[in-house]
Amino acid sequence: MMRAALSIFASIALTAAITLVLISLQARPASAQCGLQANCFPSPSPSPSATPDPPSTTPIPSPTGASNSGNSINGLAGQRFNQMVTNQVLGQVLLGVNEQINCSDCISAFGSVGSFTAGVHGRKELTNNLSLLAGLAYTQYGENGYHVTSAPIGAFALRYDFTDWGSSRPFFDLGTVLSPFERVRYSRSYVTSLGTVSLDSSTDSSNYGVYERAGWISRISPRDEVAASLELWQLWQPVSGYSDQLVAFNPFNATVASGTDRTNLVKLGGQWTHLFGSSVEANINGAFVQSFASSSGVVATVTGDGLVAPTMGNQSWFEYGGRLGFRIAQGWVADLFVNGTLGPQPVGNTIHGGVGLRVNY
Repeated sequence: MMRAALSIFASIALTAAITLVLISLQARPASAQCGLQANCFPSPSPSPSATPDPPSTTPIPSPTGASNSGNSINGLAGQRFNQMVTNQVLGQVLLGVNEQINCSDCISAFGSVGSFTAGVHGRKELTNNLSLLAGLAYTQYGENGYHVTSAPIGAFALRYDFTDWGSSRPFFDLGTVLSPFERVRYSRSYVTSLGTVSLDSSTDSSNYGVYERAGWISRISPRDEVAASLELWQLWQPVSGYSDQLVAFNPFNATVASGTDRTNLVKLGGQWTHLFGSSVEANINGAFVQSFASSSGVVATVTGDGLVAPTMGNQSWFEYGGRLGFRIAQGWVADLFVNGTLGPQPVGNTIHGGVGLRVNY
């Protein structure tokens, strides 16, 4: 019986061994066949992520135009010369440039446009031969890129008229025009390769002038007075230093140092005053003006262009004026007047007109 059990156990073991061998032989061809078939793929593996290319950058070109910025400083010199001339023209109104040479004591309140001006002026006879001319006003004016936004202006002069010589005689003036504490705005612009730059800069300035005048007056009739004269003016204009205002784009900025503009003027002029009827006065006056020994106080440091110091050549122009006076009552006269310049830049063509109410006493 023992022998029968061993025989059964040996049969079972042999059968298990044969089964394992057959299973092993069947698995091998299947594995080899999978490697040859087109639709048999290994498990997919994740592909590496692509690295993005860095964005391309185009360099911004550097602007050019430093020399244009430097050239624009010449325009500042022209603006400042015009400022000196205009201040002198306005000062003459305070000295009675539109009135006859010899008349009774008077005082006038006036206002003008073209340049906004409001003030008073008049004359007072000190002796039979000597008279005081004086005036005071507040003014705002501008031309060709600059604007004087606030300026007091005063003037006074002494006139010696040789009245004891008769109806035809010489006369002499000595006077001054003063305009301290001015507030002024200058502009300049220049072109760069990336566009145009426009700038306004504010600073302080003053204007001073002295003059001497020699002339001849003639009362050719009870209604007419004519006069001719030669004048010599010395003008100077201190201007405080400043830098360009801060703007978004100004690659070639400028810093302007403090400086004083100067010029001398010689004038050859004449005037005629006539009484129409008994109530209308008319005056016309004019002068040819020549500047000499002028110098600009502009000295600027421009980024990329260095130091710029413009020169100011001699200029010539014509100054004119006129007045219509209407006698509205005994001793009272309403005036319409005009003054201006005619000529090339930097003086140019300007006009200032206004009204006044004058009382003679």
